[in-house]
Amino acid sequence: MIHRTDPAWQVLTWQQQLAEAFTDPDELLSYLEIDKNQLPPTASAQRKFGLRVPRWFAARMEKGNPHDPLLRQVLPLEQELVSSDGFLLDPVADLEQAPVPGLLQKYQGRALLITTGACGVNCRYCFRRHYPYTRSTASRSRLSAALAYLKEATDIREVILSGGDPLMLPDHHLQELGAALEAIPHLRRLRIHTRLPVVLPDRLTPELTDWLTAIRLQPVMVLHANHSRELSHRHRPALATLGERGVTLLNQSVLLAGINDNVQTLCDLSEKLFSVGVLPYYLHQLDRVAGAVHFEVTDQVALELHRQMSARLPGYLIPRLVRELVGAPSKTPLH
Repeated sequence: MIHRTDPAWQVLTWQQQLAEAFTDPDELLSYLEIDKNQLPPTASAQRKFGLRVPRWFAARMEKGNPHDPLLRQVLPLEQELVSSDGFLLDPVADLEQAPVPGLLQKYQGRALLITTGACGVNCRYCFRRHYPYTRSTASRSRLSAALAYLKEATDIREVILSGGDPLMLPDHHLQELGAALEAIPHLRRLRIHTRLPVVLPDRLTPELTDWLTAIRLQPVMVLHANHSRELSHRHRPALATLGERGVTLLNQSVLLAGINDNVQTLCDLSEKLFSVGVLPYYLHQLDRVAGAVHFEVTDQVALELHRQMSARLPGYLIPRLVRELVGAPSKTPLH
């Protein structure tokens, strides 16, 4: 039986909820009533990239099911230790495209700030799971160099906050960063890429909403949900407020073997996103990061799934099927 009743975590702040997240795979499996012999996590995979799962997100998982699609996204498994040609530590060459530490410029007219290395959940397919955050983030001590670059690059119109997850930063830190970006006259848009509100809806605080909807820059929030069960009625009120107050809400997903490589699953996700006020934006082919070979879906299967989605859904519910190619001027559509 799938447990769909949301737990009563809302008496805690989002920071307190994060502090209580699962970090021990055995504890998570025990909570889910799964015998660890059915799905043995490995200490080696855990040491390379630790487990972190908010309890709200764990409560969305089906108890007793070792193949639950939410669980398989976060549990360290021995498949991560399999190496394969073409699966790299830096699969999209982030470090080659950083003119100053913590700032990436891959595409014309926009730049990306690596704001933090922290995430609310450690997704096993994360393309930055090996990223050297300690020396390559736009932390407060390094931010001045990134801001100076942005001031000089007058062709940049949009700044993207990424990480890690930028919403791991406290609201007052985001406000300070936003004020610094607002002061650069040629900037027009602020885009935030985040998974945290998906796995922890209480992160969408009134303070965050007030800041994001009062900023001079036109705000865009790109969520990251891969499966319809990651979303619930708890998301709707805060997302509705953001939408009503002018924030463009989009979602990007990653196509993942054994998790969402099914046309019904993908269609359900698009429908669920729209029901909470979010438009599907991208469906990414996996970035080929070391440790994620078992998640890869072939291009042939991806294209067929996308074709079937197009036959079932209206155009505004069909995300663009893309991959990131190093050196390309934009995300590259699959044809």
